[in-house]
Amino acid sequence: MEKLFKNSAGIDIGAKKVFVYVDGESVVSFFTFTEDFERARDYLKSKNVTSVAMEATGVYWTILYEMLTESGIDVWLVDGRQTRQVPGRKTDVKDCQWIQQLHSYGLLTRCFVAEADIKELRSYVRLREDHIRSQSMHINHMQKALTLMNIRLGEVIDQVHGKSGMAIIEAILSGERNPEKLVALCHSSILKKKAAEVKKSLNGKYTNSGLFALKQAYDAYRFYQSQIDQCDEKINLVINKMGKVYKKDGVSKMKRKPIRHHKPMVDNLGQNMLNIFKDRDATLISGITDYTWIQLLSEVGTDLSKWPTEKHFTSWLGLAPGQNQTGSKNRRAKKKGRPKAGQIFRIISQGLINSKNIAIGAFGRRLRARKGPSTAIKAMARKIAEFYWRVMVKGLEFAENGIKHYEALLLQKKKNAFIRLAAELNKTIENVEFA
Repeated sequence: MEKLFKNSAGIDIGAKKVFVYVDGESVVSFFTFTEDFERARDYLKSKNVTSVAMEATGVYWTILYEMLTESGIDVWLVDGRQTRQVPGRKTDVKDCQWIQQLHSYGLLTRCFVAEADIKELRSYVRLREDHIRSQSMHINHMQKALTLMNIRLGEVIDQVHGKSGMAIIEAILSGERNPEKLVALCHSSILKKKAAEVKKSLNGKYTNSGLFALKQAYDAYRFYQSQIDQCDEKINLVINKMGKVYKKDGVSKMKRKPIRHHKPMVDNLGQNMLNIFKDRDATLISGITDYTWIQLLSEVGTDLSKWPTEKHFTSWLGLAPGQNQTGSKNRRAKKKGRPKAGQIFRIISQGLINSKNIAIGAFGRRLRARKGPSTAIKAMARKIAEFYWRVMVKGLEFAENGIKHYEALLLQKKKNAFIRLAAELNKTIENVEFA
């Protein structure tokens, strides 16, 4: 085999040390402090190395990757599963040599590494999602504390953490026990429909331990809400910098898809996103709002042409079926690890599978009846990812044709199958009306 990268090096990264191997030289190790990374960079430059391959090990690679890239070295970040050694012969020294050898012959594929702005946005968005998960845990704790005191507020109103529920909880923590006064804090829509039920649910047995647990959960909920607000401020700065639409005379009133849960407080969000993607609107795709669009932006960036086709894109997302054939058998093999972007498309699919007027929902239900929910969700996620790639790369507009159009396509397929079957059996079709 011919070497494609002649002046190349391989780096094995650990928590305490990195091991560097340049072709024809001895393996050199460096500690993971910043000044040692600088020494490693200078060493590679002194050996005229132009290309380096390193494993994507946790977050240890981040700073070294940036330092080497800034110095002009072409850095290939590769998946550790591509560089596995023979079992029983694995050491850090052998690893860096093996990585360099594979890379020199062009046998490695590089991982996707986002630009600086995208990396910053990803950090804030992922932190925000972590805070939302932690916040939801403390909502459950508030619910549990109320139930322990037999205050059945959660069975009467939809959301304990809504405006009415939080007003009642705050009043209880302030010392109010009168159900009539607590009910009066609810929104007018609740008072009209179920004031008597809410009053009945608030007639509980207050205990010191229950009130203490409620106070702890309430404080934790408020803490994570403040953390989410701080993340929103950072996301707002990055999105406005990328979209270059800053708040002047208030927030833009342009009509966009509603964001029903966890809406980020970002000025002119819709217009900024359209500017970032040069007026290619992903919210035309079923299930994608400006919030899910921000999440996808933070995970896959703005340039989806890095994936040559939609099949490359769905394969990278972990949404394409794998090939695990041995002999005449096609084995089932579970993939290890799921990219975050692929998970976002799966979550979108879960929200669409029971939709009554959306074509992809009908597709998912039809597949679910034959192959189960997990296969249906994955297939729907793949379709949505394909639509997203087409819109972002080719600028194709996607309009929801609805369930009637999808059913018409299914009927046409059945007609064609019926005609084909009649021809195979040498039968003629006469006076048959298709409904």
